[in-house]
Amino acid sequence: MLSIALRSIELLYLGSVAVIDDEKIASELRGNTLKVYWALLNSENGAMGVRELYRKLGFSTPALASYHLNKLEDLGLVANKGGDYQLVREVKAGILKQFIKLGTFMLPRYILYATFFTTILVFFITQLKEFSFYNAFALIFGLLSTVIFWYETIRVWRQKP
Repeated sequence: MLSIALRSIELLYLGSVAVIDDEKIASELRGNTLKVYWALLNSENGAMGVRELYRKLGFSTPALASYHLNKLEDLGLVANKGGDYQLVREVKAGILKQFIKLGTFMLPRYILYATFFTTILVFFITQLKEFSFYNAFALIFGLLSTVIFWYETIRVWRQKP
């Protein structure tokens, strides 16, 4: 009941930053707006100016970059601080749910599983002394797991903004 009441509140003010529910953010965070948000997430300090984004993303005019930055500001995700737009809130909406942030890198979360299963498979193959039914089962399981997780990792990576 409380969660329903909290979801129905569309706009809460915490200080001067507006926080909008995740459903609204997910519906608004698409296309070029998502590309701008992705660029801010990947920047070293989470801040970029309009002209810097305009050049980095290859927009036709700086006004287009400014439009998308203002849209992110209205969503409560960035704040304008002296001409630079600073990331104030990170959200996991849409395709962003499939990524984890390590420093300034955004990596598909499946890469952790793919690396783990690949390491286990390589270790198993190097330690394999004799071939039996159980070893064949383990080898097939390891190969399938590794292939599936690498496939998912690459698939998600191709969907990045």
